[in-house]
Amino acid sequence: MALALAVVCVAACLLLLLRGLVVLDRVSLGQQELHLELQRGREVSLRDLARAAEGIRGEISGAQRVLAEVRVLEQSRVRQMDQAADSLRRLEAVVAGSSSRGAAGENILARALAQLPPDMLERDAPFGSRQVEYALRLPGGRLLPIDSKWTSASSLERLQDAEDPAERRRLQEQVVREVRAKAREVAKYLDPERTLCLGILAVPDAVHAAAAEAHAEGHRDGVLVVPYSLVLPFALAVYRLSLRFGAFEAESLASRVRLLDDALRRIEEETEGRLSRGLVQVQNARDGLREHVADARRETNRLLHAAEDPTGPLPPRALTLGDGAK
Repeated sequence: MALALAVVCVAACLLLLLRGLVVLDRVSLGQQELHLELQRGREVSLRDLARAAEGIRGEISGAQRVLAEVRVLEQSRVRQMDQAADSLRRLEAVVAGSSSRGAAGENILARALAQLPPDMLERDAPFGSRQVEYALRLPGGRLLPIDSKWTSASSLERLQDAEDPAERRRLQEQVVREVRAKAREVAKYLDPERTLCLGILAVPDAVHAAAAEAHAEGHRDGVLVVPYSLVLPFALAVYRLSLRFGAFEAESLASRVRLLDDALRRIEEETEGRLSRGLVQVQNARDGLREHVADARRETNRLLHAAEDPTGPLPPRALTLGDGAK
């Protein structure tokens, strides 16, 4: 009996052991499947990351190429700017401080005015004992003097390199003083009989930008301070305005004044004639209407009194002009 019981217990233990082994096999199988799934997911993620990294590397490479091209273009632009600055400095070294500086300004002005018809431009126009390089012929026979002044070159060069605010202010004031002096020279050409009391002072563009304070002062003296790049548009604008508003001859102006005087005389005659008679008639009519209104109001008051007090005596009726006549 004890042996049978032992055998049963052993069998039960073996059965439990077998069940445990089956469970362990299932768990091991699940772990293997989970490991395989994780391995596949990691491989997919790694492939996706590799493709993304490859795309990013390609974009970075393209950006690096573009940046390299931009850097090359910027270096080329800097070299060109340096070459242009060197050329300008060499040009300034040639013309600044020499007698050819004014001639250089005249050549620039000549190129700007070369587009005008020859009959519109007069060279070396005399104004008393002085001559101006160019004068634009305006409608009516008047002239617009155009003078070129290549001025303030050295002051502008020092102003560009100056870093001290006080020094920059001093140099800018010096440029303004030089432009004022040149504007006063041009103002001497303004002959009321030959000009419109207006002249053009052509200066380098940098001088025009640095001497803004002198523009209004020159305008008060009848001098327009204009940069070389805008000389032609300014000259054409003055010509157009002169053609539109200032091309009246003396005879035409006198005839227009006579027409105006005749019109004013006719207005005076009408005012003193028919208009005055009409005003007198209107005044007489107003006085007559005023008397009729007064009579009508008195009659209204009389009738109102009779209506309010029928038994009382009526007030006397007011005599009108018509009743008096009767």
